[in-house]
Amino acid sequence: MNQAATRILVVDDEPPIRKLLRVGLSTQDFVIIEAPNARTAMELVAADQPDLVLLDLGLPDMAGHDLLAKWRAEGLTLPIVILSSRTDEEGIVKALEMGADDYLTKPFNMNELIARIRVALRHRLQTQGEKPIFQTGDLSVDLVRRVVKVKGEEVKFSRKEYDILRILVQHAGRVLTHRYLIDQVWGEITDIQYLRIYVRQIRQKIEEMPDQPRYILTETGVGYRLAES
Repeated sequence: MNQAATRILVVDDEPPIRKLLRVGLSTQDFVIIEAPNARTAMELVAADQPDLVLLDLGLPDMAGHDLLAKWRAEGLTLPIVILSSRTDEEGIVKALEMGADDYLTKPFNMNELIARIRVALRHRLQTQGEKPIFQTGDLSVDLVRRVVKVKGEEVKFSRKEYDILRILVQHAGRVLTHRYLIDQVWGEITDIQYLRIYVRQIRQKIEEMPDQPRYILTETGVGYRLAES
């Protein structure tokens, strides 16, 4: 076995789901650890120190939201991706605001899940040393000089527009909730419409087809995600 292989803890009480994930993710050289409940998951996190957790919200002994909150309260920083059959926006937003790195609903596409896992792992490494220049497709953002370029041409941004884009860049690949973005940029303003107006303006400046965005993607009812190449 590769000693440097990425270790993923799958926390799900359904054996068929655990088997599906074990088979699908093992093809990518991930080492899969399994837990059917929250108690076992907590023991494995402490003993095996996985690199990422795939967490179902419907566990038999503790709500997934409560387990997520407990881990974050204890200072656990490893990426946690929610994989749940719950599709309600309130549950998704709650998980993201409690510290989940991403959220996929069942049934899921294995290729998409693998891509989301790699983004979450990459983001964990990036937080240890932020890159001064972010590049995806034709979009370039210099976080030191506060310069945004599209196809090599500088694009002018207002302060609020840049702040929104900067936050999305710093969390590229992750879903950021409306509430998180509003709190970071405005603080006291609560109307989501303010955010939507600014995102629309940003798309007009960086997207070739603003109505079919390539970079700033909408997670309906939840928030936005900046796509990575």
